Amino acid sequence: MRNCDNDPIIRISPFRTQRMLNLISDPWIPVHCSDGLSVVRPDQIADSDVLEFAWPRPDLNLACYELMIGLTYLACPPEPGPEEEIFQTPPDHATFRDGLAHLAPAFELLGDGPRFLQDFEPLDGDANPADSLFIDHAGSNTAKKNSDLMVKRNRYDSLPLPLAAMALYTLQAFAPQGGQGHRTSMRGGGPMVTLVNPRKGSLWSLIWANVPVGTALLPNQLSKLPWMRPTVTSEKGQVVLPEGDSMDGHPPEMFFGQPLRLRLIAKKDRITGVIKKTHGTKYEGWRHYLTPYHIDSKGQFLPVRPKQGEFRYKNWLGIILQSSEHFQPANLRRNIQVPSPAPKSLIVAGWAMDSAKPVDFIWSEQPVFSLSEEMNKIVCGMVEAAEQSGYIMAVCIRDCLGKASKNVADLAERAFFAQTHEYFVKRVAAISNGDDPTPNDWLSVLRRVAVDLFDDSILPGMAEMQETQREKAVRSRSKLLSTFSGRHSFAKKIYGPLNLKLPPKERRRKEDT
Repeated sequence: MRNCDNDPIIRISPFRTQRMLNLISDPWIPVHCSDGLSVVRPDQIADSDVLEFAWPRPDLNLACYELMIGLTYLACPPEPGPEEEIFQTPPDHATFRDGLAHLAPAFELLGDGPRFLQDFEPLDGDANPADSLFIDHAGSNTAKKNSDLMVKRNRYDSLPLPLAAMALYTLQAFAPQGGQGHRTSMRGGGPMVTLVNPRKGSLWSLIWANVPVGTALLPNQLSKLPWMRPTVTSEKGQVVLPEGDSMDGHPPEMFFGQPLRLRLIAKKDRITGVIKKTHGTKYEGWRHYLTPYHIDSKGQFLPVRPKQGEFRYKNWLGIILQSSEHFQPANLRRNIQVPSPAPKSLIVAGWAMDSAKPVDFIWSEQPVFSLSEEMNKIVCGMVEAAEQSGYIMAVCIRDCLGKASKNVADLAERAFFAQTHEYFVKRVAAISNGDDPTPNDWLSVLRRVAVDLFDDSILPGMAEMQETQREKAVRSRSKLLSTFSGRHSFAKKIYGPLNLKLPPKERRRKEDT
């Protein structure tokens, strides 16, 4: 395969031996192409035959999307203009290559000068293992306690330069909490990343769809990148704010934050360790272009974080859907505004964290719909009604089985959203195309699935129950039915979001059978 200017894409191992690595001028990124696996320079991702990244870990693939979006933003971002025009055609390979060329001095991984995403000055101290560049590595305390179930120890004695470079970027972009003086990424630890997929087949079209409007970074502006100037440390409370250093509203550091003080240790062509220091750069007030946010009780904007488990429509608020307290990611808001005959989707990915420990990595692709403000309100109401329906179903199961029912109820609640997901997506698609919202149909689906799951959870064990527990089961089922018929006091929490009136008392009694 050859790209558009006859510069061959290299057919070699992505982790071949390299004495030095420049992230702009050297081929180092493994990719899947239409005719097999290749290794490319950043500019070569503009080749239409390049389909997706091929790193051995999903978090590295996710971070590589961010890195390439960030490099495109620095090199040749879409310029301000009519939304429907500026994002239609991305730059060609030659334009992208020329735009990247002057960035090369800032993207050396090793050497005596500034190093990519590493402390401006050399650091002294004992080296941590190369494995510590990965978010799911086992720290010293974890290893001592033998508690490395999800996090792992001693996986890599050393790393080839390309893999180390990608792990370094991933760690800085998603930096989790790690004790006193350990700074998190500008989106906090384990942020959610969202990527609009225009579904045009090439990697380059996906990258371009997520690049903010801006102006290219000039050769004399490389000091805007944090490793090209003395490191802003935070031991005395210093913070770095986004104001005053903006390229059309998005400072270049947004894609190249450096919260951790690190220096890589190399031996020949391998990274054998990393020196770490506390009190790196502390970021405050940043709103990342690829991440959704919500407002907390104090009125502060906080990034949304992935939750453990499958991503379904119950998680759409503030991501696929807008609400008063949730804000869609800026890249999605912009793409929704641009008319397109092809359907778009949204990749939602990131580490789910629990007490600074990674517990799950999610990667999901969800459909995107163009909804008016009124449509959006209706769909948000459908989500709220479903949340309340799943909740009352789980409560009824717990009422019947007692304290030992937690796992049964949790499983039923997860199954509830799994079984209603497909119908929900179809209804939202129909609403976006102008169909009536038909809230009664959605209520009927919620009722049917909730009652069926209750029966599946309770009825098989009825024969072994004591009489008092069987009576509880009957009462719990009656409570669930009366809620959906509108007779129970909880019914208004389901009917209200759907803008449905509670039926007259006479009808409620007839339907409660």
